[in-house]
Amino acid sequence: MKTALRWSCSLALCAWLAGCGTDAPTAAGGSPESAPTPSAAAATPPSVVAVSGLPDFTPLVQAYGAAVVNVTTVARRDVSANGPELSPDDPLYEFFRRFGFGGPHRQLPPARGEGSGFVISPDGYILTNAHVVDGAREVTVRMTDRREYRAKVVGQDGRTDVAVLKIEAGNLPTVRVGDAASLRAGEWVIAIGSPFGFDNSVTAGIVSATARTLQGDAYTPFIQTDVAVNPGNSGGPLFNLQGEVIGINSQIYSRTGGYQGISFAIPIDVAMHVKDELVLHGRVQRGRIGVVIQEVNQALADSFKLSRPRGALVAEVDDGGPADRAGVEAGDVILAVDGRAIERSGELPAIIAGIKPGMEATLTVWRNRVERKIRVKVGELEDEPQVAALVPPGDDKEGKLGLAVRPLTGSERLRMRTRGRLLIEDAQGPAAEAGLQPGDVLIAVNDAEVNSLDEFREAVEKSGATVALRIQRGDQTIFVPVRIES
Repeated sequence: MKTALRWSCSLALCAWLAGCGTDAPTAAGGSPESAPTPSAAAATPPSVVAVSGLPDFTPLVQAYGAAVVNVTTVARRDVSANGPELSPDDPLYEFFRRFGFGGPHRQLPPARGEGSGFVISPDGYILTNAHVVDGAREVTVRMTDRREYRAKVVGQDGRTDVAVLKIEAGNLPTVRVGDAASLRAGEWVIAIGSPFGFDNSVTAGIVSATARTLQGDAYTPFIQTDVAVNPGNSGGPLFNLQGEVIGINSQIYSRTGGYQGISFAIPIDVAMHVKDELVLHGRVQRGRIGVVIQEVNQALADSFKLSRPRGALVAEVDDGGPADRAGVEAGDVILAVDGRAIERSGELPAIIAGIKPGMEATLTVWRNRVERKIRVKVGELEDEPQVAALVPPGDDKEGKLGLAVRPLTGSERLRMRTRGRLLIEDAQGPAAEAGLQPGDVLIAVNDAEVNSLDEFREAVEKSGATVALRIQRGDQTIFVPVRIES
C-alpha cells in the first residue's frame, strides 16, 4: 500500500510519497537473575502521578477563537480550446461550432480554494500556509463575525510553506505566540480552523513527536500530532493549553487522502522568522555550506567506527563552495554545528539555513576515527530554483532556443550521477525539434561547460546561428545541435 503526504488545504495541489519512522521500544523481560538490584532500582525514574480527567478547552477557544480566520482564494485557470482551433473564415468553423467544438478559446471557470489563518498583529498581519495562497489572484479573509476583507499577499516562502497576508483593518483580535522549542511529546494541543469550510472548528489531541523531518521539507522540523486536520485546516493555528500558538497546521500523512491520525504543524518560531524576513526584505535569507548529506545507519557507523549511528554523512562537497574552501571532505560525518549536536542528517539543513549568510560556523566532524573542528564561512542559499523563463522570439538568443532550465540541487545531482548543474525542464520550438527533452541535464554550450543560468545565457549569446548543447540523458552524454531562430 502506498502512503501519501498531502496538504490539508482544500486546493490539495500536491501529494507525494513519504514515510515517517518511529523507534520501537525494546521489550523488557528475562530470567530472575536479570532482576534489578536495589541500587539499580533506585536509579530508575520516579513514577509519574496520573492526571485524572480531561482538560477543558472552552476558555482558550473563547479567548482566541476570534483571531482565527477563514481564507478563500480564487485562481485563474488555463484557457481551453474545445477541439481544433479554426478561424471563423474556415469552411469547417461553423460545422465544429454547431457541435460544440472549435471556435474561440473558452476561459475555464476560476479555481477556488479554502484554508485557514490567524491574526498576529492588531493592524492586520495574518499567517497562513504558502500552498493556501499559491497562484491565487484574489484572496479574501473572513472573520468569525462574518466581516470580509480583501487580503494582500505580503510574501510566501515555499521552503517552509509559510505565507504572510495583510488586510486593511485595525484593532483586530490576535493570538499569543508561544515557544515551540518547549513542546514535549504527550502534551495536549488543539487546532482551530475551517475544515471543509466549517469556520472555527475545534479539534484536540496530543503532540506525538517533535522535530520530524519529512521528505521534501528539509528546512522545517515539523511538530507531529494526532489532532484531526482536514482539507481547509491548512494555515490554522495549533495551540497549547496556555493559549499560545506553537505551530501552523500544514500537512497530513494519509493513505486515503483524508485524516488518519497523523498531522504535521510548522513550529511557530520557524514561521515567525520567515514572517519577519518576508515583511522586512521580501524574501528569506538562508545559510548554506554546499554539501550533500545522507543518514548514518548502523552499517555506516560501523564502517566509520562511530560508537552509534549519529550525525550527517557528507556524500558530496560542492566544488568551490563554503565547505570545500573550509576543508570539509566527502566521508566526513558532521556531528555538531556550533556545539549543537546532530543526531539525524535531516536536522543539519535547518540548522545551517538558520545561520545568517556571512557568519562563521564551527563544524564538529568525524574523520579517520577522530573528532576535529572546522570553521566554515556560511554562504547564502539561493532562492527557489528559477526557471529560465522563455522570452518572446526576437528578444534574445536564449528565448529563441525554446528552452527552460533550472539549477539542479545537490541531491538531484547525486541521484542522477551527473556533474552537470542545469536541468532542462521544458523544450519547445527549435529545442524540441532538435530532440531535446525535459529531464536532460545540460553540461556545456559548444565547448564551454556551464554551471549557472548566467553562464548559460552568456554562452548562448556568444554563439552563432547554431549552438551545440552537450547534454546527459540517462547514462549517455551527447551533443545536440540547435539552430537559433533569426
